[in-house]
Amino acid sequence: MNPIRELAATISRRQWLRASGLGLVGASMSGWLPALAAQQAQAARRHCILLWMNGGPSQLDTFDLKPDHANGGQFKPIATAAPGLMFSEHLPKLAELAEQMAVVRSLSTKEGDHGRGAFLMRTGYRPGGPVEYPTIGSLVAKELGDDEAELPHYVSISPYALFNPAAYSPGFLGPRYAAATVGAASPAGAATDATTYANLKLDDLQLPGGVDAAQADRRLQLWDALEQGFVADRPGSSALAHQLVYRRAVRLMRSQAASAFNLEQEPTTVRDAYGRGRFGQGCLLARRLVERGVPFVEVTLGGIEGNSVGWDTHQNNFTAVKSLSGELDAGWSTLMRELADRGLLASTTILWMGEFGRTPQINAQGGRDHFPNAWSAVLAGGAIRGGQAYGRTSADGMAVEDNPVGSSALLATLCAALGIDPATQNTNSMGRPIKIAEGQPLRELLA
Repeated sequence: MNPIRELAATISRRQWLRASGLGLVGASMSGWLPALAAQQAQAARRHCILLWMNGGPSQLDTFDLKPDHANGGQFKPIATAAPGLMFSEHLPKLAELAEQMAVVRSLSTKEGDHGRGAFLMRTGYRPGGPVEYPTIGSLVAKELGDDEAELPHYVSISPYALFNPAAYSPGFLGPRYAAATVGAASPAGAATDATTYANLKLDDLQLPGGVDAAQADRRLQLWDALEQGFVADRPGSSALAHQLVYRRAVRLMRSQAASAFNLEQEPTTVRDAYGRGRFGQGCLLARRLVERGVPFVEVTLGGIEGNSVGWDTHQNNFTAVKSLSGELDAGWSTLMRELADRGLLASTTILWMGEFGRTPQINAQGGRDHFPNAWSAVLAGGAIRGGQAYGRTSADGMAVEDNPVGSSALLATLCAALGIDPATQNTNSMGRPIKIAEGQPLRELLA
């Protein structure tokens, strides 16, 4: 097929008529079509944004309320844009976008410890044994990343890895697929002055104090000579991966692509819409990175007002969840709206989850404790059939009554939405083939 005709077949009639009206078709064909081809190619790429709720969010106070039971607590449900689907009263902006969201209300897992739960949900495998399983971000980066891209394939914003560093690790995939981190040096729940914006910078991108560009060049030349000698004497995948990671970092430091991390380029009105805290500004950064082709970005909502474990609400659950919900509602809803405005929501799948849920019973301190038996996660955006709740918990919230879902099925569904076969295998250091996800995708959730 003629390449011009093939490209034109992918262009909507509205785009073609607009181009004709502007005089772009014909004399300007050589300039306009390549630009549109690049736009079409970008739209065809898949992206994932993981919104990680550190500490384990309460399903009964967010997306699976029980207003007619004593376990329901203080919050009221509100109607959403999807008939019959109810959210917490403290998530009104997300309620307006419910037609793009699918709530999984029947998660049932077996790990109620923070570290073990985080590992299970972020890898799809239970911790223990000799295999170093990769986190889902590394797996997606391997499948969707472009080796020629200047930006990292996987960016983790405000990670809180203290519960279990292995849950954030590339595992047997190696450092080539490790996350580039933003704000990892300070706690995810570090307080932010309400009059300023959270200061999110790509970790280790700037030169050390007292080292100018000329000195840095000389150091890099020395490093390169030593590295070349090392790799020549000790050839192997680990040495080559180490070399590749460093060279990518240097390329990024010297590239205009690094400006993607500069949130000061955004208008104040946009930054304020997301919220000035770490989560809101992290969602804005996620949008900027997805725009530039980064396949996997995660943003952690750990805590606010100095509480670094945020959703771990053993005490004063309702006060904490109300504040956290405000941060979540502003950041997540603005992220979805801006992605939609840019034509990127259809190619970006969002997963909201933590390591487990919270107990339906309210304890003596007005809190909720760890509860992996019956809890919720949310999928939204690209390739997701929104406007629905999948599965059901009992009237008291204590048990799953319909369509139980495990971690592997949830991650398999995410992979399917991203166009990745969850049965794709990677080989670990012992030569054992391991699937990206052992479970089967939940077809009811896929558009």
